[in-house]
Amino acid sequence: MSQAMLQNKRILVTHADLFMGPVLCEVLAAHGATVIASTAALLAPEEPAAVVADTGHIDVLIAGLAVPAPSTRATEVSEDEWRSVFAALVDPLPRLCKAVLPAMIERRSGKILVMGSASALRGMKRASTYSAARGAQLSYAQAVGVEVAPHNVQVNAIAQNFVDNPTYFPAEVQANPRFKERIAREVPLGRLVGAREDAEFVAYLCSDAANCFVGQVFPVCGGWVAR
Repeated sequence: MSQAMLQNKRILVTHADLFMGPVLCEVLAAHGATVIASTAALLAPEEPAAVVADTGHIDVLIAGLAVPAPSTRATEVSEDEWRSVFAALVDPLPRLCKAVLPAMIERRSGKILVMGSASALRGMKRASTYSAARGAQLSYAQAVGVEVAPHNVQVNAIAQNFVDNPTYFPAEVQANPRFKERIAREVPLGRLVGAREDAEFVAYLCSDAANCFVGQVFPVCGGWVAR
């Protein structure tokens, strides 16, 4: 891909210090984008709109929302766990989109990319809360994507798992022999997807070359969902 394919694009990355945020900011900037890296928690109802207003012109919003994934049995999930995970992963998304979409629709140009999880595409034990929240993200991106497509605004989502990142696969997890056995058993690729491999795909989806994609969910998981 061209090193300048994102030149003159202003890209807002949320939760830029978590999940895929750091590598996304680095790769997008390398492709010529002006990256606005927000580390706001986005938990307060008014916070997403404030971040968007402070950013100014936004060509691309990358909604990267992350929390540690609970591993609770479905019969033991507490009200607090359910509410807190949805408050972090789901509630900020429509608030961000509501804040950023009017300007994009008016100028008939813009993109929103949700950094989601493939846990919503394949059942996982002890992940009902997290998978449900991630599933809500993907469904929201699909619905909004087809709604705003006639305005030349593209909304899509990446559903990832087994991608190298410090939030979900820190070094101590990757070094665990049991985890290595799990990769060999469950991931057809036989390894984690590299952080930069994922980020380069994100960069492509942020570019004008990807204007044809609307309301789509792209699994990035080394073939895990195909098993």
